[in-house]
Amino acid sequence: MRAQVLEAFNQPYIFKKIPKPSSPKGHELLVKVEAASYCHTDAVFASGAMWQTLPRVGSHEFAGTIVALGEAVSPDQNLQVGLPVGVPGRAFHPCGKCYECTNNDGDPDGYGVWCTKAGNLGLACDGGFEEYCLVDSRQVAPIPSNMTAVETAPLMCAGVTIWNALQTARVRMETGGGIGKTIAISGAGGGLGHLGVQFAVKLGCKVIAIDTSDAALDLLKGIVQDLGPWGVNVSIVDARKQTAEQTRSAISQPRAGLEDEVGADAVLILPEAQQAFDYGMKLLRNHGICVMVSFPKDGLHFHPRDLVFRHISMVGVLVGRNRQLRAMLNFAAKEGVRARVTTYKLEQLNQLVADYHQGASGKLVVDMSK
Repeated sequence: MRAQVLEAFNQPYIFKKIPKPSSPKGHELLVKVEAASYCHTDAVFASGAMWQTLPRVGSHEFAGTIVALGEAVSPDQNLQVGLPVGVPGRAFHPCGKCYECTNNDGDPDGYGVWCTKAGNLGLACDGGFEEYCLVDSRQVAPIPSNMTAVETAPLMCAGVTIWNALQTARVRMETGGGIGKTIAISGAGGGLGHLGVQFAVKLGCKVIAIDTSDAALDLLKGIVQDLGPWGVNVSIVDARKQTAEQTRSAISQPRAGLEDEVGADAVLILPEAQQAFDYGMKLLRNHGICVMVSFPKDGLHFHPRDLVFRHISMVGVLVGRNRQLRAMLNFAAKEGVRARVTTYKLEQLNQLVADYHQGASGKLVVDMSK
């Protein structure tokens, strides 16, 4: 079968023929890949900055059709040959015995998304940049009838991660559940960010959409336009031209002498930049929450006084549980949340990567039908 294989760090993918995966066993499914999305973590992995080994077929956010099931796939999951499914990277072959697997908050029995012994498709084991892929039946989500594989693939990491970030920011995850909340998104014009803007607005939040590049800001303008009446609840901020203090004071008019009462209820930090973190922290009102989604190699500096004297909470998120994945995908289908995508042939993966590093906006997706 055709595949794109990373055989050396900081080198192009190699397009080649490799053996088709064996028949699925246990909880496994064999999926015919129809679309595979490129994520920032793919770029981090390809740079050699992670702990995984090569060779590797990348992509941990993809979608396709089930062609075979292992003998242990539970009938309760309602999976069958021919069913279109979205596939996130985590978790492949969890141990079933650890705390994560036995305290999994509504996910399938023995399945823990954050099991430390589990594999991650596209990183620890082969992912979606190939024609067929073995996946865990407990990690997938059926694709709603009004969504395509190309629309679904970017939601399998970017979508569920930003959905989890919003829930961690104390937004109720139902239409209108965020009314009364102001959410700032730093890096709003990126792959995760532009999905976060759509989710947050459709959940009822007011959104402060922050970015620093012309391409990202143009993408945000298009998102707001497409949101129609919902768009009035999005304020786009060019952080190159507007200080955090100015942005914060514009969120709402403070009462005289009580300026500390205004600010965002939560900020989602997506860029791997100290400046983005500092800007976001300054937007928060007292008792707000900072949700970290990025993980810069050299870390970030923060002031404990923000946590102590302003009572700011800081928490990180990594993807989400399977029940969150399914809820996110169904919400996206119902409310019209879609990534802005540019598609490529599988043979064009290295051009996709080059475009990504040159600042292409939205999500870049391999469409296997091209």
